[in-house]
Amino acid sequence: MSFKLTYATMFDPPAEMHDRFEVALVKVRSGLGATHSHFIAGADAPAMKCHEKRSPIDERILLGRFPQGDAADVDRAMAAAKAAFPAWRATPRAERIRLMRKVAELLEARVYEIGAALALEVGKNRMEALGETQETADFFWGYAEDFERNDGYDRALPDDPVAGFRSHNRSVLKPHGVWGVIAPFNFPLALAGGPVAAALVTGNTVVLKGATDTPWAGRLLADCLRDAGLPPGVFNFVSGSGGVVGEALVNHPDLAGLTFTGSADVGLRLHGLLAGGRYPRPCIAEMGGKNACIVTANGDLDRAALGIVRSAYGLSGQKCSALSRLYVHEAVADELTARLVEKIAALGVGDPTKREHWMGPVISGKALLAFERHCERVQMQGGRILAGGHRLTEGDLAHGHFAAPTLAEAPSDHPLFTEELFLPLLMVCRVKGLDEALTLANASNLGLTAGIYGDEAEVATFLDRIEAGVTYVNRPQGATTGAWPGYQAFGGWKGSGSTGKAIGSFYYLPQYLREQSQTVVE
Repeated sequence: MSFKLTYATMFDPPAEMHDRFEVALVKVRSGLGATHSHFIAGADAPAMKCHEKRSPIDERILLGRFPQGDAADVDRAMAAAKAAFPAWRATPRAERIRLMRKVAELLEARVYEIGAALALEVGKNRMEALGETQETADFFWGYAEDFERNDGYDRALPDDPVAGFRSHNRSVLKPHGVWGVIAPFNFPLALAGGPVAAALVTGNTVVLKGATDTPWAGRLLADCLRDAGLPPGVFNFVSGSGGVVGEALVNHPDLAGLTFTGSADVGLRLHGLLAGGRYPRPCIAEMGGKNACIVTANGDLDRAALGIVRSAYGLSGQKCSALSRLYVHEAVADELTARLVEKIAALGVGDPTKREHWMGPVISGKALLAFERHCERVQMQGGRILAGGHRLTEGDLAHGHFAAPTLAEAPSDHPLFTEELFLPLLMVCRVKGLDEALTLANASNLGLTAGIYGDEAEVATFLDRIEAGVTYVNRPQGATTGAWPGYQAFGGWKGSGSTGKAIGSFYYLPQYLREQSQTVVE
């Protein structure tokens, strides 16, 4: 490629990107409908039962038949990972790093084909689908570099001042063992690949469970790890429901640690589960968000309107970082909402594999029903719909799960200001000033991302007081979304994260390791 894919590229995509995506889409469509397997102990492992996965864009499109795993599949994967751990832990650091870089190379070589598959499976537009694939590659590149730069977290310490002896001290971080990864449907490749890369490069072995709604992405990642030449059992992929495969994984006695991305309710339960038992085990829970943006009377309204629309309706609002709450100064509220309504009307909504469509479907019929129910609640509980508020059924849209991008205004005590929706529904509230806006923004049990459009003094106050792990200031690319490995660390406060450490940060890899102090006397 003559350019590098990043979310910045997605903001202004070159023509070459579109051309290559179109070619890949034709190729991927020609192979739809295949039967897929688990990946256990270095080989495909056919399932006893499979289920059909259809595209949320159009239920008539059969993507493939995917394993409906059970506890026995999890047992086999865990046994393979446990057996592979001693040799993988002892594998020289340089070799583990080399293999992670090989996975990154394969992801980049397949970026268009995988991106086309993600567009069909998740309902992402082509820019976001390609962006996620490249982001996954960048996780493998980045974590390999971090581990190499930190010399595997092996540090010499000063000798003990003991007369007559030489007493040498070291601090060494060591892997835990078999690490579980449970990925969500909205970023099924990146939020699987990132934790997998971190766990593997640090010397753990892995069992990955993908989301029930998006099993194809996990299988495509497994293909890259297989083709990179990882030893059998080091990485394993099992597909199935959370109630069966997920429960078997998190309750398995050989599980040494877990990375979970999903809702706060489930994440908090898993955190408690791993803290109990014979001894506490690490649980990196990356949980949801109820993300707020503040627009002051001094904010740039053109820039704000662009960033707000991108963050509220990108991926149909199904990002944990999506903008869900907007607090705008009453002096500029009418002007800003008018601009938002205009931009919403101009959004291309439809089959996201087509270049002209920026917003695609929600993930399922269940999600679409939830959208309709919440739109009814807006008005029943004291709010009003400013734009959207209905499902889209014109033509081929009737065969998918399409919701109109929706803007609603309501008083600050409306229940939808507190519930995580994961839908293209943005709630807006008028405020009298920055203090009120910050109080409302912080009045949430979640604290993942937040944004502001204001002047220098207001920005300083916002950054000092906002309770969120990821913050954006005057950002046209996205008011609350768009973190990229190597540029922004991504992790939440309060109920949005269990560790206080962020994905892609300086502090992420050590979470997959435990410290051993070594004193050797000569």
